[in-house]
Amino acid sequence: MNADNLPRAGSARSETEELLASAEWDLSPSRHLRYKEALMQQIDRDHTPSAQTSRAPRRRRLPRPVLVLPAVSMALAGALVITFSGGGHSSAPAAGSTTAPAKANSASVTLDRIAAAAMETDETPVKEGQFVYVESVARENTGTFDGPVRLGGLHTREVWTSQSSDPVVRTGWMRDTGKDAVMPGEEIPIESTDPVSPGIDHPTYKWLASLPTDPDALLKLLYSRTRVEKGDSKDQAVFGTIGDLLRSTIMPPETASALYKAVERIPGVTQIPDAVDAAGRHGIGITREDAGSATRDVWIFDKHSFAYLGSRSYMTKDKARGITTDTLYGIDAVMKRAVVDRHGEEPAKTDG
Repeated sequence: MNADNLPRAGSARSETEELLASAEWDLSPSRHLRYKEALMQQIDRDHTPSAQTSRAPRRRRLPRPVLVLPAVSMALAGALVITFSGGGHSSAPAAGSTTAPAKANSASVTLDRIAAAAMETDETPVKEGQFVYVESVARENTGTFDGPVRLGGLHTREVWTSQSSDPVVRTGWMRDTGKDAVMPGEEIPIESTDPVSPGIDHPTYKWLASLPTDPDALLKLLYSRTRVEKGDSKDQAVFGTIGDLLRSTIMPPETASALYKAVERIPGVTQIPDAVDAAGRHGIGITREDAGSATRDVWIFDKHSFAYLGSRSYMTKDKARGITTDTLYGIDAVMKRAVVDRHGEEPAKTDG
């Protein structure tokens, strides 16, 4: 879209236009997010002229790849489309990628137990044309991009992921409800600028079932196909990719078990005895801290069933924000997973 065609106030460009003019589609995911936040802050100011202070844009914990606004005109009209940027993950191998050395870590015993429990689950294969439904609750950073972290209110997110085996532009839909939700109650399409084939960017059940179940072979594949965002290490990028798959999909038991065993081979993965998800449930934490991005992610598992519960994300250091110790900036909890026949459909409620 050409920013020069946008409306002007007099002969001078508005601040919103300047933001859009700089937000080219070949920017990195982190810069796309930066422009989105600044743009949303400007839109809030434009729509609340009498407010003494503008509502801070949220820095969301977003599914990979990062979600961005496609155009100012759509945002101002109230029609938000969630669009994939091109700099996240790719099904094409990354040049010069290597596999992490296989070695035990302090979480190995627990990950083995989680892997064994995953093999005992009974998942029904998801058919072509159906959708994987995931409902979660979350609190996310609503502070300004360069300001201190401020966790927003607890809200619900529903995501419907298409299971199409063909390349698609629209990979799913999402709906947020509750405090600090994005366009509460509205179904928002999740779209890509280019068609996306099943893979890391569009993890269908069929694609997950096609992955190798040997942990070493699986980890090698993930290291070759996961792109690294600026500031991240390769190890952290792969850890994040696996976390996204655990959070957002329904997968065959063999694939889930292999993923947990693969995580054992990523350097720096450790265990913490107790962690709490966004629903207040306590569990065992599997965590990894990344010095390059100054972040630490925690996956939380039930202490008895070893089922995945949710995650926590921390900033460990940020001089601009005055952060010198772990600061929570995102927390979620998966409440329900199901298979449905169409987007917008909620799974049938069961008694008890």
